[in-house]
Amino acid sequence: MDIMTILGLMLGIGAILLGNILDGGHTESLVIFTAFLIVFGGTLGAVMVETSAGVFIQSIKRMRWMLTPPAIDSKATIAKIVKWSQTARKEGLLSLQYIADSEPDEFSRTGLQMLADGSEPESIRSALEIEIAMTEHKDMLAAKVFESFGGYAPTIGIIGAVLGLIHVMNNLSDPATLGSGIAVAFVATIYGVGMANLIFLPMAKKLKTIIRAQSHHREMIVDGVVLIAEGESHREIERILQGYLRYE
Repeated sequence: MDIMTILGLMLGIGAILLGNILDGGHTESLVIFTAFLIVFGGTLGAVMVETSAGVFIQSIKRMRWMLTPPAIDSKATIAKIVKWSQTARKEGLLSLQYIADSEPDEFSRTGLQMLADGSEPESIRSALEIEIAMTEHKDMLAAKVFESFGGYAPTIGIIGAVLGLIHVMNNLSDPATLGSGIAVAFVATIYGVGMANLIFLPMAKKLKTIIRAQSHHREMIVDGVVLIAEGESHREIERILQGYLRYE
């Protein structure tokens, strides 16, 4: 579990609420359902207009990465690749078929399968790099959905503020309704700006970081698999792949 996401949200929201209380405000004054409905509903609608169904569903699936990002252990992966190279040297490339059948990582399994099939090194690199590029592109589109949320939310918050002020202007003869109208106006703005800068935009940036790290890890696997196909020794493969650890 990514504790930084939880701590960040708690600190960001907590600091705002605490500052409001210390300034003499009341927390319940910030809880207005109509303002939330205008901002979140309006923002969701705008994003749905902009996004295809497939990309929107993909973005919902990728939300879980905020709390449980995919595990990336480069040292363990290098050790695994070195073991594959030793097996290939001793028993031949065809022996990697048995390893592929039990490999849990789908990307690694594809590389092992191509090795066992006797594919040329350049063919292996080309096929796996295309898979990396397409997967990254698909996941980046999902991350950009949250950028869209962050872009639309403040504007929809302003719309909510204007609606609240219109309500106030239409009821100037009834002083009892003025307070609620003004409250909706200002709280809608807070919701729009707060959602964008505390939730949506940080989510988009964090997802992009995770996606790039995953692509970087897969590039290391591609190099390892290609080196095996080229017949490099396991010591040379380990030495080359260790270079990836310098950037982590």
